[in-house]
Amino acid sequence: MGNFQSGAVSKEMLKDLRLTTKFSESEIAQWYENFQKQCPSGRISPEQFEGIYGKFFPDSDAKTYAQHVFRSFDTNEDGMLDFREYIIALHMTSSGKITLKLEWTFSLFDVDKNGYITKSEVQEICNALFKLIPKDKLADLPEDENTPEKRAEKLWNVFEKGDDGEQEGWRGTGSSGRRRVHLMRDGERICSSSHPVRSNPVAP
Repeated sequence: MGNFQSGAVSKEMLKDLRLTTKFSESEIAQWYENFQKQCPSGRISPEQFEGIYGKFFPDSDAKTYAQHVFRSFDTNEDGMLDFREYIIALHMTSSGKITLKLEWTFSLFDVDKNGYITKSEVQEICNALFKLIPKDKLADLPEDENTPEKRAEKLWNVFEKGDDGEQEGWRGTGSSGRRRVHLMRDGERICSSSHPVRSNPVAP
């Protein structure tokens, strides 16, 4: 957990975040000021985070997906998000680097945080993602992806097999290029279509 101080962002945190992310000092300072106004305690609770997500998806049920995103952002697993965790998460999901998006996407799907993705975890995330889609938009989805079960099955079929052809869970390392590229594409899609912190790290 990074330290949160009143007033301007500390020189130490500013230097740390400049080295860790692609953001400029002015961007970090502005987001810090906004974060401090919205979260005087310097921390965001799961309930506050769910509220933020709900504002971006007023016609959908964003609670479940928000809980998964919160989990993936809470790197020290203390049940709260501080400014540093939030800005690093923003960097990972909005950066142009595919490897960062892959890293975040893997952490999102790795529900139990054991470094290993299972089919049930893929299904769980797909269920949450589909709750974000307004009902009147479901008809626009491709036939082979118009239910969470179909989407999960399609995604899983790409990276469920190990090098020996046996079905198994999927780890973040040692995956084939084909599976890695597919998950990267899913990460690109998830980050670009369902991530409200891209434009504002605290509130709409």
